Amino acid sequence: MTNRRLPMRKTKEILRLKHACGFSERQIAQSCNVARSTVADYIRRAEAAGLRWPDVTSLIEVEVDALLFPTEHLPSSVRRPPPDCDYIYNQLRAYRNVNLTLTQLWLEYREQHPDGYQYTQFCEYYHRWRSKLDYCMRQEHRAGEKVFVDYCDGLSFIDRATGEIVSTQLFVAVWGASNYTYAEATLSQTLPNWIGSHVRAFQYFGCAPRLLVPDNLKSGVHDPCFYEPEVNRTYADMAEQYGCVVLPARPGHPRDKAKVEAGVLIAQRWILAVLRRRTFYSLAEHNAAIGACLERLNTRPLRRVRRSRQELFESLDRPCALLLPSRPYEYAEWRQAGVNIDYHIEVGHHYYSVPFHLLRERLDVRLTATTVEAFFKAERVAAHARSYIRGGHTTLKEHMPPQHRAYAEWTPSRLIQWAGKTGTATAQLVEKLLGSRLYPEQAYRACLGIMRLTREYEPSRVEAAARRALQFNTCSYRSMRSILTSGLDRQPGPETEQQPKLLPPHDNIRGQEFYN
Repeated sequence: MTNRRLPMRKTKEILRLKHACGFSERQIAQSCNVARSTVADYIRRAEAAGLRWPDVTSLIEVEVDALLFPTEHLPSSVRRPPPDCDYIYNQLRAYRNVNLTLTQLWLEYREQHPDGYQYTQFCEYYHRWRSKLDYCMRQEHRAGEKVFVDYCDGLSFIDRATGEIVSTQLFVAVWGASNYTYAEATLSQTLPNWIGSHVRAFQYFGCAPRLLVPDNLKSGVHDPCFYEPEVNRTYADMAEQYGCVVLPARPGHPRDKAKVEAGVLIAQRWILAVLRRRTFYSLAEHNAAIGACLERLNTRPLRRVRRSRQELFESLDRPCALLLPSRPYEYAEWRQAGVNIDYHIEVGHHYYSVPFHLLRERLDVRLTATTVEAFFKAERVAAHARSYIRGGHTTLKEHMPPQHRAYAEWTPSRLIQWAGKTGTATAQLVEKLLGSRLYPEQAYRACLGIMRLTREYEPSRVEAAARRALQFNTCSYRSMRSILTSGLDRQPGPETEQQPKLLPPHDNIRGQEFYN
């Protein structure tokens, strides 16, 4: 005979067929699809427990089962203290980096409870408790709501120019409701590739999701906090343009993005495995082959629903998804820059002006391939066309203080004209000084300094000093000031100095007539 326990829903049925219907044990066994010996064992146990059919009808299955199979308790003299499973679980998680094991925790348990469980029963007790925690929630994905994104290692291609083998990363994006998939190969997981893959994925889909669920990749999530993850500014800027919300998966919780984990596995099987023996010589050639495999993957009918991913996408996700903006997102980086004393910020080794009243403030700078925008407290305060001239300056007049704006209105011709009011030599000196610089603006200060010497000295003296500087080719503000300070402008110039007297006639001196 056997005392194997059946599902509880058959316990009352066996007793009902025996006492209420009067069936034989063989008939009951055939009706309930159990062994005859099992039926006999259940009837015998009911008689031993004193159960009668009218009493059984008022009991639930659990109560009947408990009466037929009473639990055997250990005597109180051998009852052992149970391990604190909550404490063990938290200790194993908190001290994972020091390789804490159940053996050490059992030794500590036995120190506190010498009469406690042995190691085998200690582990069995904890594993039974731990298995009840290993549950997962079945995620229900709304149509048009989520797209899950992730990376995996891709194939390689050969660079024709260098012969170098270049490895790639495979970007995968999967819709939650339809499993519609996009994949492409990129050279790395850096921010430009990450953003570019998203933009191309949205173009492939022809629509955008309401939620983006990425892994905690550094390009997407700046600070992967468990409770308040900080999304990368560029990634958030891109999501805002498409109307999406970025909802990163929790660190260490791959089930939050189980869709893309499965999508990566499918992409590896249906794309990488198919292309593993092919040789590619460029990234574009590699992505063209991936595109062909991707079409086969999305148009292949699924076994359970007998519809393809593309058909499910067209009927579920696309009608509920967001429309794409009129223009795709233009990649932009966000940086911070301080305003220098010349009301310029340095971005990419170039200097751009901002309003002068923002002196020494910290600005957020949005940098694209063609524009540079500066923001102060989320308000745009300056916008420039991007320049790639290292060390160059891009300045707008409206950013200057009034006195600087008036200074900027000076031109070389105006400076020469102003210098001509002092004298011709002064104008020639200023013109020569402006021509000696690569950019005339570099000599503006020196020219203004020369013309302001008329405030300390008479214009005739400044003119004479300019004449002397031209004669000796010392065209600079320092030279002019030195001439005037030392009074050299009052001394006669080289053309006014007396010529040396001719030698007196002598018999030993022959003239040119002697050689005729």
